[in-house]
Amino acid sequence: MHKPVVEIDTFIAAPSATVWKAMKGGAMFPGTRIETDWKIGHPITFKGEWQGRSFTDRGEIQTLAEAKELSFTHWSDKDGSGKRPPSYHVVRYELAPSGARTKVTLSQFNEGQDTEVDAKTRAEFEKNWTMMLEGLKQSAEGMH
Repeated sequence: MHKPVVEIDTFIAAPSATVWKAMKGGAMFPGTRIETDWKIGHPITFKGEWQGRSFTDRGEIQTLAEAKELSFTHWSDKDGSGKRPPSYHVVRYELAPSGARTKVTLSQFNEGQDTEVDAKTRAEFEKNWTMMLEGLKQSAEGMH
């Protein structure tokens, strides 16, 4: 993998097992229905609505360590084929206990043909992932 295009940290006032449960319950992509069997090498599908449009994003589970790490490929299925395009990204969530809290680090790695992004695109990625982490935080802290 290349160096991360985006890397964001947040602290959640809940143990890592609770954060993990919230992630698997869909809180890592708020407002999105996640379909997967949570097995390495198996597909993961995200369905929802973004800015007034329905979407289906796809990927494959890359790593999974209970309450510690989850990574998956991720791309928008714009043509409806379900096939991974030449350029896509890998999303990695890392959970680390920190006292009564959990430090969550979200990293995005671009793979394929387009691995570099400009400052505007990077800022948009950071904004979107920060919003996703805030949704995860609210969900996990509400469960605790």
